[in-house]
Amino acid sequence: MKKYLPIVTVLCLFKLAVHWYGNQNYGFHRDELLHLSASEHLDWGFIEFPPFIALIGKLPYWLFDYSLMGVRLFPTLAGIGILILCCYMAKELGGKYWAVLLAGLCVLAFVSFYRNHTLFQPVAFNQFFWTLGFFVLIKYLKTKRTSWLFLLGVVGGVGLMNKYLMLVWGFGVAVGLLFYNKGRLYKSLGIYGAGLIALLIFLPNIIWQYQHDWPELLHLAELQSEQLDGQGAFAFIFGQLDSIFTLAVSLIGGIALFRGQRLKMYRSVGIAVGIIFLTFWLLQAKVYYFFGAYPVLFAAGSVKLEAWLQQTKRHWNYAVAGLIFLPSLPFIPEATPLLPIEQYVAYMDLEEENERIELTGDYADMFGWEEQVQLVDSIYQSLDSLEQEDIVLWAENHGEAGALQIIGNKYGLPDPISRHGSFWLWGFDNPNAKVWISIGNEKESVEQVFEEVKLVKMIYHKYAIGEENGIPLYICRKPKVNIAEWWAEYEEHVFD
Repeated sequence: MKKYLPIVTVLCLFKLAVHWYGNQNYGFHRDELLHLSASEHLDWGFIEFPPFIALIGKLPYWLFDYSLMGVRLFPTLAGIGILILCCYMAKELGGKYWAVLLAGLCVLAFVSFYRNHTLFQPVAFNQFFWTLGFFVLIKYLKTKRTSWLFLLGVVGGVGLMNKYLMLVWGFGVAVGLLFYNKGRLYKSLGIYGAGLIALLIFLPNIIWQYQHDWPELLHLAELQSEQLDGQGAFAFIFGQLDSIFTLAVSLIGGIALFRGQRLKMYRSVGIAVGIIFLTFWLLQAKVYYFFGAYPVLFAAGSVKLEAWLQQTKRHWNYAVAGLIFLPSLPFIPEATPLLPIEQYVAYMDLEEENERIELTGDYADMFGWEEQVQLVDSIYQSLDSLEQEDIVLWAENHGEAGALQIIGNKYGLPDPISRHGSFWLWGFDNPNAKVWISIGNEKESVEQVFEEVKLVKMIYHKYAIGEENGIPLYICRKPKVNIAEWWAEYEEHVFD
């Protein structure tokens, strides 16, 4: 692999440069604020996700004090790891220079990866663990060494502690290995040792789920009803068509793994990918759930393309490389915030309506949080010292609460509470507080709890997502309900 190091380094530097500039723009995404807030409450699990992302969230705090660039460096590093592994898989599958180059270019050309590797979410790390798992599987199939199986168990277990989608990956791999050596692998102890290793790593989260009455089941039910229902049977398939040239390489790779004689040894990998795709399709899953399988397909497809290109004149190599990579460049600003917001609005030809500009969901979710925190801080600072010591900041959702938790650190604000998601699980600190500042909660909600309710301001933002535009901020006094009972009654509504 040493002789390919220069080209892999250039590819990695390109990806790093794009993210280095894009990662510092706009602001935190609401989900990033939730994941960083979870790092302030480390546990073996959370209502929305396993604990890995919260543990990783401690690193940017220790190293960069929650700077935007510092936080987003970690998903970017995961993305660079994916690129390196993809190139390495191309080499392990028998490819040479052009296969390694084309595999790396496919990762750079897959526009959705720029979005996934910008935001501090489990998604980037999930894709990394899938890619690492396929790399380890290829090494096992190539060497037959049981140690690679055990490492596969480690990858699977740690991946499960990051995102439960690793279960689907594990299911696909387990089925794929049934077709390896006529299933004889399942007559040996190695595969069961790998499974046991994965289970032991994942066990603390299983215990946590059991102790908390399986909140992930409630989260999955909410996800199914709010985000997955109504997608249609073919929405998942059509969603894979966005990057047509990288899709072509992945299809070539899938066919080569299934039917190609050169990659016959790795047919289990192709079957695993097919099972994963079929599972997600039947479940009508989100489009991006499958993205972690693309790097191994890019690697296999690049090996096959290289074999074809060896039979042609050299200029076709450059033509294919350009065809894969260049068409994606104009779309990168849609995936990671390279452009200042005014330039992005002009670039996308977005029109202002009622003093609002509708951005895509991810970008819209990056605006408004700083202004919310500044306003809450101004109200907090206007109170006397006794009230500041006896106050609760109550946010309606995890974005508002996360903003007060993470961005509020630099203002010296107290930790917020919220009855949304994991924030509900973290509870409330001061049920006898005399003053509450409420942000995002509707008038009926606060009037049910307090005798005195004063509207301070309605918060508007030109670019913020709709649900964060026109939200109320109240000062509330004299609770008229038992706060502990009011809190407990909301358990089944934490995702409302």
